[in-house]
Amino acid sequence: MKHTILALTTLLASAAAIQAAERPNVLLICVDDLKPLLGCYGSPLVQSPNIDRLATRGVLFERAFCNQAVCAPSRNSLMTGLRPQTIGIYDLPTNFRKGIPDAVTVAQYFRGHGYRTEAMGKIMHVGHGNYEDEASWTVPHWRPKGGGYQLLESTATTRPARVGGPRGAATECADVPDTAYADGMIADEAIARLRAAQAQPGEPFLIAVGFLKPHLPFVAPKKYWDLYQRSAFEPPQRQTPPADAPSYAPTTWGELRQYSDVPETGPLSADEQRQLIHGYHAAVSYLDAQLGRVLDALDQTGLARNTIIVLWGDHGWHLGDHGMWCKHTNYEQAARIPLIVAGPGVTQVGVKTGILAETVDIYPTLCELAGLPRPEGLDGASFAAVLKDPQAATKEAVFHVYPRNQLMGRAVRTARYRLVEWKKIGDPADTAELELYDYETDPEETQNLAASQPEVVARLRAILAKQPEAKPPVRAVGGQKGQKTRRGVSSAKPKQDRAAMFARRDKDGDGKLTREEFLIGQPDPDEAPSRFPRFDTDKDSTLSREEFINAGKPKH
Repeated sequence: MKHTILALTTLLASAAAIQAAERPNVLLICVDDLKPLLGCYGSPLVQSPNIDRLATRGVLFERAFCNQAVCAPSRNSLMTGLRPQTIGIYDLPTNFRKGIPDAVTVAQYFRGHGYRTEAMGKIMHVGHGNYEDEASWTVPHWRPKGGGYQLLESTATTRPARVGGPRGAATECADVPDTAYADGMIADEAIARLRAAQAQPGEPFLIAVGFLKPHLPFVAPKKYWDLYQRSAFEPPQRQTPPADAPSYAPTTWGELRQYSDVPETGPLSADEQRQLIHGYHAAVSYLDAQLGRVLDALDQTGLARNTIIVLWGDHGWHLGDHGMWCKHTNYEQAARIPLIVAGPGVTQVGVKTGILAETVDIYPTLCELAGLPRPEGLDGASFAAVLKDPQAATKEAVFHVYPRNQLMGRAVRTARYRLVEWKKIGDPADTAELELYDYETDPEETQNLAASQPEVVARLRAILAKQPEAKPPVRAVGGQKGQKTRRGVSSAKPKQDRAAMFARRDKDGDGKLTREEFLIGQPDPDEAPSRFPRFDTDKDSTLSREEFINAGKPKH
């Protein structure tokens, strides 16, 4: 009897080992601020041979979108399969578990099903008071040490940042090896992890590799800058927001203005724009080379034969279009992302699909591809069928959000249109201000069509109405582990000396603030523009000292 039990135990253990070995591995490549400005997406200038090479191995999604165009909420959606409006977190400092303490991340779920889960670089947003998720990883998350600016001149002049230390230049071109910067170090670590995984064939893995570039500052070794001629870059033709768009809908690109060599107010010159566009391209090519090293290691170890690869950008980036820079909007350049999925036997090879996909769809898709049960309660839907049939029917629309001051902009994007509904959370639908764009007739978003196409608006609002109302924002007081959370309430602020604030902003000493003067040094540069017209009670397009101090409140 004992021999029978022993034999049965051995058989079951062997079967479990075989099953584990047959499960596909997952290599999840997360890239910060990478828009679909890539050769495989049709860009004629950018040099991205390794991402292009990955696209030939799988399926490229031409209509993939993030769920909020800023780092932390977007990454929360990737890891939890829940949209920001479900979690209730729309900012950088608040950890996702403040809104959904019992959430099971995709890495945590795979870990619970026998996978070894590892992460390096930027996966969750760490910083601004936010932190990594220990429950997701089998071994502690790894971050590179150093890897920032390499030239003293880049930090010779700095500018105080709203959060974190002073900022130096927005770009840097240094004649240094790839491993001098953080992404080279991250690639080294990823290669080491893949080689270690090769020695453990009985244990499937989910390895998440988070590259930092092309996030600001645009730093890259000189050889990647040398791939481009500055004269080849032209600033976008349209330098103004869409006609008839709400004044608060565009970004004022406060993130970029924190860098020491960027004007604090006003537009950028053509040369300044070319420098930034050149820097973004150089950073993309540098990132691409590091990804190429990781893909080479995957092939050399033989792990590629049983590994699903996902390349995902957390959101897009405005490169001067509409006079905007950075992300932080609901517009196409901020919301559209690169998404490529490749894996032997699970995808077609070298094809593109125009079906709609959003970040929250990646979690359930990976579960289906790995043969794991689909978790309950996710917002996303698997697109696994599309990987075999790029024309397979999926969803009619995807959804994303962006907050502005007290307003929430909820967006619905179909294959042709985007509708954005701006209102306070919980307010009636008829209080909303609307934006509508038609990407067949107006791909550059030059005109808000909401007023002229009521039938389209009604159809899209009906789709949006099926979605739950966005949750009020959950904010952690102080943002650190173990601290209390308030819903819809930010941490207490010290009393402001608004008279002194006025004097600091009144650069020309004329006793009035222009809109540009008002926006200098604002801690919330994307929300601040919506306050200016509210403070301007006499509607003369400037703020008197009294108007600024009263902050829009009636005179007493």
